[in-house]
Amino acid sequence: MIPEDKNTSEEEFIPNDNTSPEKKDSVEKQEQTPSKGRRDALKALAGVPIVGAMAYGLFKKKGLEDDKKKQIRDIFNTSGENPIATATQVDGPQIRVGIIGFGIRGKQLLRAAGFALPEHIDKLKEGAKKDSRDTRYKDYLEQDNLNIVITGVCDIFDTYGEEAVLAGANINREGTNGKMGTPPKRYLNYKELLAADDIDAVIIASPDHWHSTMTIDAAKAGKHVYVEKPLSWTVPETYDVVTAVKETGIVFQLGHQGRQVDSHRKAKEIIDNGLLGSISLIEVCTNRNDPNGAWVYPIHEKANPKTIDWKQFEGPQNRIDEYMSYMGKNGLMKYVGPEDRVQFSLERFFRWRCWWDYSTGLSGDLLTHEYDAVNQILGTGIPHSAASSGGVYFFKDGRTVPDVLQTVFEFPDFNFSMLYSATLASNRPRGKVIMGHDACMEVADTLTVKVDPGSTRYKDKIESGLIKPDVPLYTYVPGNSSVDAITSATELYFAQRGLLYSYIGGKRYDTTFLHIREWLECIRDRNKKPSCGIKEAFEEAITAHMGTRAYLEGRTMYWDKDNQEIVRG
Repeated sequence: MIPEDKNTSEEEFIPNDNTSPEKKDSVEKQEQTPSKGRRDALKALAGVPIVGAMAYGLFKKKGLEDDKKKQIRDIFNTSGENPIATATQVDGPQIRVGIIGFGIRGKQLLRAAGFALPEHIDKLKEGAKKDSRDTRYKDYLEQDNLNIVITGVCDIFDTYGEEAVLAGANINREGTNGKMGTPPKRYLNYKELLAADDIDAVIIASPDHWHSTMTIDAAKAGKHVYVEKPLSWTVPETYDVVTAVKETGIVFQLGHQGRQVDSHRKAKEIIDNGLLGSISLIEVCTNRNDPNGAWVYPIHEKANPKTIDWKQFEGPQNRIDEYMSYMGKNGLMKYVGPEDRVQFSLERFFRWRCWWDYSTGLSGDLLTHEYDAVNQILGTGIPHSAASSGGVYFFKDGRTVPDVLQTVFEFPDFNFSMLYSATLASNRPRGKVIMGHDACMEVADTLTVKVDPGSTRYKDKIESGLIKPDVPLYTYVPGNSSVDAITSATELYFAQRGLLYSYIGGKRYDTTFLHIREWLECIRDRNKKPSCGIKEAFEEAITAHMGTRAYLEGRTMYWDKDNQEIVRG
């Protein structure tokens, strides 16, 4: 279980308990002439000789510990500021929003925007009844009203489409017996939704192979776009979507909600202050050990050829032909199944992430979260090169994307490498670890810094005993909690990385809510810029494609900065 809510954010400093001989001598000399504080303490304890002596020993020790804490605070002199807005009322005109795709992520996105399925509210209420510490329903009711209305929904599976209508009408955040608002219109084709006059902006949560196409079409229709990661399915369309966003001037946000994680902000501050020293290696990972975490999602009982528009799922023939041509030119046809693409398959419809025909694999689906966090913290941009290895080693279910992957990205301009490693058949926890000459930092839902024994910067403090290298010097805990509902390995994975919640001023926020709110604020105030706009999206997409191409082609891929293209080694 992931703990739930704590009323205050905290920074915890864990000093070394040992005191050097020099420090002890200094303290003993000071004690020969009692200070006023010590005299007052002795006077207060004089009536109880033995207990008083013990109490004074604790009093003295506490004074020494407070002194050490102060010295360590001086070392890690970070701010308590948080630039993430915390307004409780969203001002400005109401924005009319449409959503395309209402599968797993689509439901989460619309819920974060304030529109949940009534049955989800029922579950939250039931959780609160069973445990008074479960405040998820209370937190959801108190979540800011984003001042939007859902006017259109689109999903090519009838059941999901009908659910989207119901969620969009749930303006009061109530359960199955609650009062609903005006239901949004359901569209059977996303282009019809984009043509509607009563839609200002769209949230896109379709499969990967539709992200760029739908974004381009939405931009050309004058709709602002929030699209789930990754930006693109293939390299060529990456450039097309950038062009469309820039030429139309729409407000674009890529769905990396990690941009709102408080520990990432603190990590950036620590690095910018040089407290880790020269960074040489970064390790990030994906470890999950659960069929759901490996994209083997349940197949809906109501799904069949009559309730699913399979032809629209596959896309028009010209897009399929373009993809086949792209894969053929790069000698990658062994990874695609042209015959399978035109045959109805429930497995492919619900588990599309398992095939390159629709997916971007581990690189686009999960590596991008880790890379975007590193790019946010360090401003790395696109790596110089990428080399990958791995394979389908555990899930022998016909998938073509690997379930084990390692990719090494080189950043010579920053003098470090970034290693991504993943397995979908082990739960061994590993966070993002940034290794510097003077200290290493692990970044997840919390942040921990340990000083390196070979540090130059902290050498004197290590030798004096003030700092013990094997004990965390600095721990930043944005928020703790006591109850949460983590229902799968996938949710646990995201929760541990801070991608479900962040704490601001002691209050817990859904990071997806914060990311959508930021996008809407930028639509209302064009002087504001999204934290994961088209520049960051392009960097994410190219990096992921370099890793994927390196794996598929079995060679190192390089980024040609002058010509802005990926080239083979």
